[in-house]
Amino acid sequence: MSETDEVRRLRERVAQLEHERAAGEPPAASGPPDPRGRGMIGRSIASAVLITLSCLLAFLSVTAVWASRQVSDTDRYLETVAPLGRDPAVQKTISDAVTSEIFAAIDLRAITTETLDAIAQQGLPPRVAANLEALSGPLVNGIQGFIRTQVDNLVASPQFATLWTEANRTAHASLVKLLEGNQGGALSAQNDTVTLNLAPIIAQVKERLVAAGFGLADRIPVVDKSIVLMQSEAVTKAQGLYRLLNTLGVWLPLIALLLLAAGVFVARNRRRALLMGALGFAGAMLVLGVALTLARVFYLNALPAEVISRDAGGSIFDTIVQYLRYSLRAVGALALIVALAAFFSGPSTGAVRTRAALKNGIGSVRGKSESAGLNTGSFGAWTYLHKRLLLIASVVGGALVLTLWSRPTVSVVVVTAAVVLLLVAVIEFLGRPPAAGPVRVGGAGPSAPA
Repeated sequence: MSETDEVRRLRERVAQLEHERAAGEPPAASGPPDPRGRGMIGRSIASAVLITLSCLLAFLSVTAVWASRQVSDTDRYLETVAPLGRDPAVQKTISDAVTSEIFAAIDLRAITTETLDAIAQQGLPPRVAANLEALSGPLVNGIQGFIRTQVDNLVASPQFATLWTEANRTAHASLVKLLEGNQGGALSAQNDTVTLNLAPIIAQVKERLVAAGFGLADRIPVVDKSIVLMQSEAVTKAQGLYRLLNTLGVWLPLIALLLLAAGVFVARNRRRALLMGALGFAGAMLVLGVALTLARVFYLNALPAEVISRDAGGSIFDTIVQYLRYSLRAVGALALIVALAAFFSGPSTGAVRTRAALKNGIGSVRGKSESAGLNTGSFGAWTYLHKRLLLIASVVGGALVLTLWSRPTVSVVVVTAAVVLLLVAVIEFLGRPPAAGPVRVGGAGPSAPA
């Protein structure tokens, strides 16, 4: 085939493609299907499956770490519940329960009536005896008010905060038994009902009342009183979920990250896969936050109104899950930062213009600095030569900080990301491109001066 025929054939093919494009028809296949196309589709499907699984596991990963580190660990549990001893709603609930048990154990009206009758029998005039009988009601009310004030003061005192912490240290083993499905201790779960035994608290309050000079507290017997905290079928389900999450522990987050990394690795467009995976992680944290909100409503609705107030129940729930909320917010913030990084490293017009503006801005600052005599010299040339390695080290360093931080919050994530971004800018600023070499003509060597 001559060169003229080849040109004519190519022109005809171009005209055919333009006609098909104008008509909205797909271009005709010029040969057999490329088997690599099927392989690319398979990689895309595998990537989508792996990333979806990692996002689903991300939902459980944060909860698993919270269950294994926050709930099961005694020191961290005490650190979490210690502020509850100073919460006004919780203090009021405890004070009311303890006061009610004291009034039930000591019949103040009978004691007052007996005392006044004994006084009246001492030969008092009838009018004085009648006045004593009229004082019976106010005396009872006054004694009850005194007892309530003493209990309130004790519960609000720093000494009770210490008592609260020590009581929770003892009760923590019972809480773990409850979540594991075992019975016994201060907490128990039977017939889908969670109860709290008040006997240890009342006994310690009794000792402190006696030490404070309230002698009638000696008449308080050993009380085996329990109050219902929750009655729901969700108790048994929560026990099974806790055992599962506590067993998985930190392995579940590792599996989720490995699945995400594998999904990004096998993807046709790894940057886009990382963007979708990061957004998926952020969405999983959003779903977990909504689930916690619904769980709070469900928990408060399941609380018996006559036993514990909604304010106290809300404070208890919020305190127990506070670090779970911190964790999901931190993971969500980190996922959004990774998504933004993936987006701005892409080929979109906005991303390209943003990168160009930043690079030109840093280059302009570097040029002005060099004009002022601030030259990075050989260090700048070395930085430019190893820029990719330094950028990777900065990102890995930020990731290690977040990994080793025991309880990263949103502020920790944002500050770490800002520091990494600052390091990237510094590396870009210090990296001095090498000066352009002499122009060569035809590879024969340096050009001669004009």
